[in-house]
Amino acid sequence: MFGLSARCLLAVGLLSSVLLQAGNAAEPIDRFGVQYDSADWPLWRGVQQDGHAAADATPPTQWSETDNVRWRTPVPGRGHGSPIVAGNRVYLASSDHEAQTQSVYAFDKSTGELVWEKEIHRGGMDKALQKLNQRATMASSALAWDGERLFITFIHDEAAWVTALSTEGDTIWQKRITDYTIHQGYGASPTIYHDLVIVSADNKAGGVIVGLDRRSGKVVWEHTRPKKPNYPSPILLQAAGKDQLIMTGADLVTSLNPSTGKVLWETPGATTECVTSTVSNGKVLLTSGGYPESHMSAVSVDGSKEVVWENRNRVYVPSMLMVDDYVYAVLDAGVAICIDAATGKEQWKERLGGTFNASPILVGNTIYISDEDGTTYLFKAQPDSFELVGKNQLGESVFASPAFSGDQFFTRVAHRDGDKRQEYLYCIGN
Repeated sequence: MFGLSARCLLAVGLLSSVLLQAGNAAEPIDRFGVQYDSADWPLWRGVQQDGHAAADATPPTQWSETDNVRWRTPVPGRGHGSPIVAGNRVYLASSDHEAQTQSVYAFDKSTGELVWEKEIHRGGMDKALQKLNQRATMASSALAWDGERLFITFIHDEAAWVTALSTEGDTIWQKRITDYTIHQGYGASPTIYHDLVIVSADNKAGGVIVGLDRRSGKVVWEHTRPKKPNYPSPILLQAAGKDQLIMTGADLVTSLNPSTGKVLWETPGATTECVTSTVSNGKVLLTSGGYPESHMSAVSVDGSKEVVWENRNRVYVPSMLMVDDYVYAVLDAGVAICIDAATGKEQWKERLGGTFNASPILVGNTIYISDEDGTTYLFKAQPDSFELVGKNQLGESVFASPAFSGDQFFTRVAHRDGDKRQEYLYCIGN
């Protein structure tokens, strides 16, 4: 009898422990009708599309080719698209310019093992490759995950396409969005809003932003854009009491109702060609562009169309960060800056060196950003002064931004051996 009671008490104790651990687990993050875990990085720039890692992220601050590398695995072809983390998988797009293929790869998050690869398009690159910027690729978009399906956008055969895949690599549907004329390249990533996947394709043949049913691929709404080259991804914000879908560039700052595609407000601004994805503190949103002029501005999100401030900083390719009403950015030429979002006042400016294409990520109060040569700079997100936390070297070429998950992050890095260039996906963790 005593033995039975002891076993019962032990069982109750173990059950209580399990329940307590479950109770301490991170709460799901609801992002416009889709629930994610804090360990997911399911979209370009993370769950909130703002470059902020989850509050419980604890990645290393030091690493090298041999230190704090949990695994690395070769990636066929090349691409500038960032990885995403969805459950126990890491997904990445890549292209082989010689074979003229565009593909998606799935890797095991724990081991780096290639789980599957799926060829999405073959051929149809001849004209695009002639016009493509020498530094660009035909796989510069990040995938998006809605908890069930994966979505990827490519330019193929002079058109923009979006493809929906299962998490096992099966094609669910594929949709041609619009004609597309390559000017520099293409790198707009999809985003998820309730039952929709939203994609953009600004170009000289005539741009569009399209909302499609995630399950069927049916076009729910379409918004026509100017016939101008432009490269940002559409970004979802909750501001001024409503959900807003923001697109900058093509000489406009545009806010759409993400359910219908109807214009909420629109104002001339930004520049013709932008690359950065906008960020906001719910009061202003940031625009930046680099052609035909360098331009940075803060625009009110309340529909008043007010340009609160502007300057001539060239933050053309790396997207920005908004932290506690301060803007942190790294200019393409390698200068880090901090700006008061309300006034445009420059708080500090510091030269890092190098040339930058990847976008910064905020982890706790530390900003991580890599230059083209594989040096990652870590500095504090603080407005009073610049404080460098550290520098780490990995590989010889970095264009993609990393994806953060718990105590690790995943980064796309290229190594060079003479004329040979090989890309790898690294998992960096303590």
